[in-house]
This record gives sequence, structure tokens and C-alpha cells, in this order.
Amino acid sequence: MSTVSFSWWHKKPRAKRRLRAATGLQGEHVAAKSSAPTGIPRATFASMVGERIRSNIIEGVLPPGSQLHEVELAASFGVSRGPVREALQRLIQEGLLRSEPHRGVFVPVMSAADIDDIYLARQALETAAVQRITARSRTASAYKAMDKIVRAMEAAEKADDWKTVANRDLEFHSALVAAAESPRLERMFSTVISETRLCLTVLTSSYEARDDLVEEHRQICELLRNDDTAGAVALLKKHFDDAVVTLKRRLETEDEQVG
Repeated sequence: MSTVSFSWWHKKPRAKRRLRAATGLQGEHVAAKSSAPTGIPRATFASMVGERIRSNIIEGVLPPGSQLHEVELAASFGVSRGPVREALQRLIQEGLLRSEPHRGVFVPVMSAADIDDIYLARQALETAAVQRITARSRTASAYKAMDKIVRAMEAAEKADDWKTVANRDLEFHSALVAAAESPRLERMFSTVISETRLCLTVLTSSYEARDDLVEEHRQICELLRNDDTAGAVALLKKHFDDAVVTLKRRLETEDEQVG
């Protein structure tokens, strides 16, 4: 098992797999054990550790297949194992990590079946959100929030900033679900969107193949503003179907390059 430039990151062995540069992580402690203020809840440290790990998964510093070790994480962050264990459990619940019996905790390697399942769930949740938005006459406020994101996405696309395009895309769909004002929908969606981010960690360049991406989001906004539930749901389905095809094609390309 190889070790990269910071002590707690380990790469799961995979034949001929190219090592992604681990940048952006300085390895500094969240708080040194010797100087950690007393009275700070363990949950606070767990949140801080979890946010750092989450960020590095989403940013690709921890690529799919990476193994995380509780003891080494605790030493790196300068905290006890308790907060680290809590942080890992939260990320497992979010779908950003996977616990494998007798092996350990890993960043999941997404398969074509995973992509299908993630977008099936997203379609169900976002369809429900659209139906609730139009049924409760919340289209005006939804349109205002989502249109602002579409304009930001368009600016990022013109600048060839595909990472920002990806982030704005997910913000758009999060805003759509938030506009439904359903805590349970949002809670379920938060897990699915985390797994979507995991898909996009390796496949961000797929956005370059979607020339219609911004326009589709703009059309979804317009359909919502016009209270066209059926039209918005149909376009969302097409949007997700296209995304699945693009992501699976990109996944096949990645596998060919690895093999």
C-alpha cells in the first residue's frame, strides 16, 4: 500500500491506476492535543474533521478507492479517535465513504449501476419537488433563485471554468428542491447530491461535452415560471437521461485508460 505526500492518505492498490496529485491539503491539525481548549464538544471536532475529509473527497484529493485509517487521521488532525470515528460515520451515511467489513473505510469507486441508481433517485425527488412547487404556487420564488444560478453557470461556461459549472449545476438542483419547502425531501436529497458530487469528482470534464447544459437549466426555469409541471418534469427526465449517458461514457473512458 503506497503512501502519498501526507501521512494519513492511503491508496487502495489498483493495477495501472494513475495517481492523482494530492494538492490542497496541508496536513495541519484541527487542534493540537496539547493545546486544545477544554470544554469544546467532541461534536465540534467531529464536524471540523468531517468537513475537511468531505472537502478533499469532493475536490478529488482523496480519489475513489482511497482508504482512510482512523488512527492516522486522528494523529494528523491532532484529535482523539472519537471525533474521527463520528466524522467517518457521518460521511458513510452521506454516501461519500463506504465501510467494508474486515477491510476498512474507503472512498467508493462509482460503477455504471451506481450512476443509474443515483439519477433514478434524483429524478424521483426532483419530480416531487416540481410538483409541490407548482401545486403550492411557489414558482415565482423558485424561478428567482434558480435563474440567478443559471446566469452564474453561463458565466462560468463562457470562462471554460468547468469546475464552477459543475458546482452551479448542483446548486441549481439543490435550489429546486429547497423551493419545495419539504424538510424530508431536502434531507433525502442531501444524500443523493453528495453521491452525485462523488461521481463528478473524476468526471468533471464531462461537462465540456454538454453544450446544451445551460440552456436546459434555463428552460426548466421558464417551465416552472409558466406553471408547466408536465413540461418541467419531462425536461428533467431528459436532463437526467443525458447526464447518465454522458457520465457512463466518461466512466468507460476512464476504465479504458486505467486498463
